[in-house]
Amino acid sequence: MKSILFAAVIALALGAPVHAQEALPYTEGAVVEVTSVDIMDGEFDHYMEYLQTKYKPRMEAQKKAGIILDYGVYQNQTGKDEDADLYLVVFYPNMAALDGLRERVDPLMTKVSGESVSQANTAFAARGKMRNIMGNELLRELKLK
Repeated sequence: MKSILFAAVIALALGAPVHAQEALPYTEGAVVEVTSVDIMDGEFDHYMEYLQTKYKPRMEAQKKAGIILDYGVYQNQTGKDEDADLYLVVFYPNMAALDGLRERVDPLMTKVSGESVSQANTAFAARGKMRNIMGNELLRELKLK
């Protein structure tokens, strides 16, 4: 039994360098966070005003600080009730940019908004009357060579 296990380990070890030398047909690119938002009836313009006055300055500050590459707000045009109305999209340079993100973003957001983290959390909950966060997705771009 030990000899079979040993042979398997040797075969894997010898095969690893060959596999590692194979060129992948892609490189890893930016990371995209997509937040799906369902807007409550009659609240679309109010939520868009929030995005313009509160969300945008915060995102611009992160962009200027080099934390994010870009961001965008996308409206869903499919018209299905079960789908999100808006998608908030944030582009990060790579997965490593997510390490220690709160430690870098929280002080910046406090400076930009004038709200403590606790106040920002309370405001987040209050926006529940305007919208429902349906979920988040984290996607990594694979750039084809």
